[in-house]
Parts: sequence; structure tokens; C-alpha cells
Amino acid sequence: MALKTGAQYIEEMKKMRPNVYKWGELIEDVTAHPATACHIKNVARWYDNSFDPEKEQIYTTTSALSGKKAHRWTTLIASADDMLGNANMKRDGYHTCGSCMGPVCAGWTVLNALWGVTYEMDQELGTDYHERLKNFFAFAEEKALALSGALTDAKGNRALKPGQQDNPDMYLHVVEKREDGVVIRGFKNQICGVVGSQYIIVMPTTGIGEDEAEYAIAAAVPRDAEGVTIVETRRPSDTRIEEEGWDGIKSGTTQAYIIFDNVFVPNKHVFMNGEAKYTGKLIGNFTAIYRAAIGACVAGQGDVMIGAALGMARANGLAQKAFQDKLTQMAVNNETTYGLGIGAMYTGKKHKSGAFYPNPLLAHVNKVHVATLPYNTKVLAQEISGGIAETGCMPSYKDMMSPIYGEKLIESLRSAVPGEDRIKMARLVEWLTIGGGVPGCMHGGGSPDTAKMVVKAATKWDNYVDYARVLAQVESPLKEEKKK
Repeated sequence: MALKTGAQYIEEMKKMRPNVYKWGELIEDVTAHPATACHIKNVARWYDNSFDPEKEQIYTTTSALSGKKAHRWTTLIASADDMLGNANMKRDGYHTCGSCMGPVCAGWTVLNALWGVTYEMDQELGTDYHERLKNFFAFAEEKALALSGALTDAKGNRALKPGQQDNPDMYLHVVEKREDGVVIRGFKNQICGVVGSQYIIVMPTTGIGEDEAEYAIAAAVPRDAEGVTIVETRRPSDTRIEEEGWDGIKSGTTQAYIIFDNVFVPNKHVFMNGEAKYTGKLIGNFTAIYRAAIGACVAGQGDVMIGAALGMARANGLAQKAFQDKLTQMAVNNETTYGLGIGAMYTGKKHKSGAFYPNPLLAHVNKVHVATLPYNTKVLAQEISGGIAETGCMPSYKDMMSPIYGEKLIESLRSAVPGEDRIKMARLVEWLTIGGGVPGCMHGGGSPDTAKMVVKAATKWDNYVDYARVLAQVESPLKEEKKK
């Protein structure tokens, strides 16, 4: 297959075992239920974009493994150009969906992070993880799979290590090793796009100590595997997407809590099982890829915010000139995170396994800016758009449709355009800035504080002091004495 259409993807999702819940109820068909259908349709758009003559070069590439044309999110990232393709696909995806699409992002990133680590494990330990990963990668490519990535564990008491928790399920772990596979158990929380995925690629969320090796597990699990229960989260405006009318933007992502209750994983889908000392490298590989590309994600939504704010200004009858400084700053914010990501990509290195990993220092610097600049962009969008967009202070769609007063309400909102158009644009700004369209810039893909820790560790502080000391002709070494 290698490539499939959105319709084919939706048909495959219909056939999956129901194991997704929301509002305390089992969702029998995620492609039809109003809480999940919009997300499924958005993922389907990515598949269809692969056949669009104007977009196919963004959403497809020539696989480094098979040499065939494939969906980009099922292929090995083998060069800086591949990473740029990753970023450009995500930026374009935000233009049409307005939010992040986990099934065509996170799982793919985990597989690429594993590529280098499994290669090293096989070389040093004599395991066959890399061959297993190759086979799964080929399977994912050929079947054109949607893959979510599950990193974030429940974590419990943050002051305690995984093995110190009073409930071991706070971190996903192996509870039984069998000749033909492993049984895993635990919680993964706040996982993006699980409902739209066909496989969940799990990996540790933190470095694991040798004395708690059962938590060092990386594997591919069918989303509908026995023992897997998925509970969709609440989000701002999440009931609006289930309602008729324009109050809710019919787009966006989903997040879920996943309960793994004694789930069997065959050996062929296990890519790490107890090799604790490699977990730090795995996390480093993942964050380098993810945080280099995430600047393009927020830039893509920032592009939409510029359009929504400018569109709202024009709907209000105002000229672009009145807001040009604010609009330009929004564009600067977008290109800052996008450009930093590109810098991380093109100063990265090719691993001996054939995978390519961006510069971790610049990738983490990018994450710090991703945690701040988009919020400034949102504030500027609100300033330009006015009160009804900032606060969403408008009667509901049902009230607008009232035969008693609805027509007058809509007329009261008329400006340079019909009232209905002004309402729709205001609702979009509301959704993008305080509603379901907020993509989790602060903690999505990890917190800025952890990113700053990497920057701190990678920065050559004493070298910088030496540069200054030599220029100033200071003979003292100016070394900081370490406390005993």
C-alpha cells in the first residue's frame, strides 16, 4: 500500500475494537461520535494531502528504507532535509487543522528516536532490537499507519523515582517476561491523538536507574489491544464541538489518559526491555527531533492567528495599517521558532545507524521560546480582534437562531461584513487564544524548565569566562571553587 487515502484511513478506524471512553460512556465508533469525529477527519486530511498535487511533496517523501514513495510520517529521518520536511509538513498541517495531530507526529518521532538507540544496544549487547524496529518501521510504512507516541507517565509523587512510588503503575512497566513477549502495566497520561492512531508507541518519560529496569520499556502496542483502555480528556470548549452551529470550531486535537492493564506485547514489537542505561539517550534523541520541529507547529498556528486577527480587523471595518506593528511582531514570533528549529536541524549530526538527530542545544532553546512567544502572539491577536473575540462575549448559536430575537442579534453584530461572518471570525480567534485551539505550548513536548536544564548542561560557561578574561588581560583564572 505505502500510500492510502483519508477515506481508507477512516474505514480502517471504523473496524478497530471500541476501547475509547468520554463522558463516562464507551464510544462505539470514533469516526462518528461528535467528540472524536473531527479529529479523525483532520488526520484523514493529512492522508488526502498526500495526493494533492500542490501538497504531496510536503506530506510524502521517498523512503530511505524501501526507496518507495510513502507518507512522510512513516519514514526514517535520515538527513537535515528530512527534518525540514518534518517541520514544513507540520506547519502546513496547522494551516488546515489549526492544531496538532498526534497520530502523524509523536509515534513517528519515537520510532526515529529508537533507531539510533536500538542500533547501539544491538552493537554493544548483542540484542536484536534494531532488526525488530526495522521490521516494524517497514510494516508501518507499507500499511501507512497512524502512530501516536506515549511518553508521559502518571508520575505520582514527583520527588520519588519510578521504583519508589507507592503504586508501581504510576510509570508503565513490565510485570511479566515470557518467552514470546512481555506483559506491561501502568498509566500514560495526557497523550495526544491516541483516538486517531492505529498503534501506540510507548517509551519511558524519564531516565531509568539500573535498579528499576522494569520501567525501561519501549514497544509498539495496537491502539485497540486487549487490556488497553483510553479515556478522552476534557478540554476548553470541548462540548461546543459536539453542538450544531458556529460556536465551536470543527477542528482540533484530542488528548487521552491510557490505562494499560496487563497488556501482552509480542517480542517482535518490543524495542527496549530493561536496558535502563540507554533510556537517557532515547529521551535525548526524541527531544532533539521533537523540539526542533515544534517551532514550525506553533508558527503554523501563528500564521492562522495572524489571518484570524487581520480578518477580524477587516470585518470590523478597520485597515491593516492600524495594526501593522502588532501583526509584524506576530510574524516575527512565528519565524523565530521556525528559524531556530531549522538551525537545530542543519547543525545536527547523522548517527552511525543512518538516523539523523538535530542539535540538542538549539532544539531545547527552541522549546524555551515555544513556551513563551506563541502566548504573546495570542495576546496580540486578542488586542487586534477586539472584545467579542477576546472574551467570546456573544450569545450562543441557538440564541442567534431564535425566531423571536435571533435576527436582531445577528444584525446587531453587523459591521463591514454580515453579522454572521463577524461572529464566525470572532469565534475562531476565541478558539485559537483561549479555547480548544490552544496547542499546549508551555508543556507540550516537555516543560521549558527541563529544556533550560539541557541548555545549562550544554553551555560552556568557563570557556566564556576565559574569552572575557583574555580580552580584558586578566591573569587570575577566575575559576569558581567547588563547594566540598
